[in-house]
Amino acid sequence: MAEETDRNPPETGDVRSLVRQVIREFVETENVKTEPAHKAELMEERRRREQLERRVNELVEENQRSRALAEEADRHSAIRAELQRQGVVKLDLVFKALKDDIRREQDGRLVGATESGEVGLKEYVSHFVNQNPEFLPARMSGGSGAGTNPRTGSFPAGLGVDMDRIRPGMSREELDQIRQEVARVALQSLNGR
Repeated sequence: MAEETDRNPPETGDVRSLVRQVIREFVETENVKTEPAHKAELMEERRRREQLERRVNELVEENQRSRALAEEADRHSAIRAELQRQGVVKLDLVFKALKDDIRREQDGRLVGATESGEVGLKEYVSHFVNQNPEFLPARMSGGSGAGTNPRTGSFPAGLGVDMDRIRPGMSREELDQIRQEVARVALQSLNGR
């Protein structure tokens, strides 16, 4: 009888369940072995993702700051250009007075607020200059005691020196002649003539 039991194969259901149980135990032990490695890998991926997100946020903020600075520089240059077109003499002073009153609209136009409402940059600067004519150049240069304008390009009448002739690489004789004329004019000025 003992021989019969050895010859009869065990039930196939028991073998299958035994194989499944062995495989399940093997998978569980493998999972236990690899779980710390997976957790460490997940933690490393999370750390890298958070670091990338921080860097992206920093770049976005830097981009916003750069755009704001570029917009401000563009606004300032437009204001200065319009002040120059209007003929303002004390450009820096007027620019400081106006720069905070002028802003950019969503459509890109520069506007300033007046009593009658918002107007474009050109009209705003024109209105300001009309209200403050002291920032424009004098209408009449001269008056009692006004002499020649030193920017005209030549010495006073009767002198043999032309300012346009003074240049680098002049001959020694021409330089001496100019020095003598300058000394003569200076001496006349000191003597009160």
